[in-house]
Amino acid sequence: MIAITRDVSPSVALCELTHLARTPIDYDRAVAQHRQYRALLTSLGWQVIDLSADAAHPDCVFIEDTAVVLDDVAVITRPGAPSRRGETPPVAAELARHRRVVTIEAPATLDGGDVLVLDDTIYVGLSSRSNEAGVDQLRTLTGRNVIGIPLHGALHLKTAVTRVSRDALVVNREWLDVTPFAGWTLIDVDPSEPFGANALFTGEAIVYPTAFPLTRARLEAHGITVHTVDAGELAKAEGGVTCCALLLNEE
Repeated sequence: MIAITRDVSPSVALCELTHLARTPIDYDRAVAQHRQYRALLTSLGWQVIDLSADAAHPDCVFIEDTAVVLDDVAVITRPGAPSRRGETPPVAAELARHRRVVTIEAPATLDGGDVLVLDDTIYVGLSSRSNEAGVDQLRTLTGRNVIGIPLHGALHLKTAVTRVSRDALVVNREWLDVTPFAGWTLIDVDPSEPFGANALFTGEAIVYPTAFPLTRARLEAHGITVHTVDAGELAKAEGGVTCCALLLNEE
């Protein structure tokens, strides 16, 4: 099992923002929190490959947006924010060591944060970053069943819903219609924690921010093992725990 991460850019304070007001980001603290995040993944059995940061790309730590990784192929995305499109080449080079690589092309846009893979079906958030052409190209490139889901106020699909176990999702129903997830157990975020729907499912447990204790209690009440990490600085850049890693299942 491999987790590919990327260091925090020294220019992270200049990150793209869509729904949050800009507030100061403590670079040193963000670096320390990211280091702890990588250490947690290592402790859970993942081999962490860490790519260098790029000062020209403030958002490069959010490596998830640059690719969609399946067992048989890695799809290099075309991020919806033009400033982020230069983040993809180093990620593509690393993924080429592990997977066949294909690429989303214009006029499509697709952020990996909008892509939720649930077994044989891929769900894509139709957001300010990912469009219908991105859905269509992902379907063609992967040969999978790909379903577009409109979002209402969330940056990415995985801001609003993520997988937390073999059969359960954590969700904020204010930001999307949950009808496409029929058959899944849905665990609602606590109303006071609207950003609590972003969890990184590692196969047996989840990595989850310390900032959402009430939603964490709901998850644990469903028997889910939760490992917490302080991700507060990168949250100021509209980043979550899924954003900072690409997980590859290797034989």
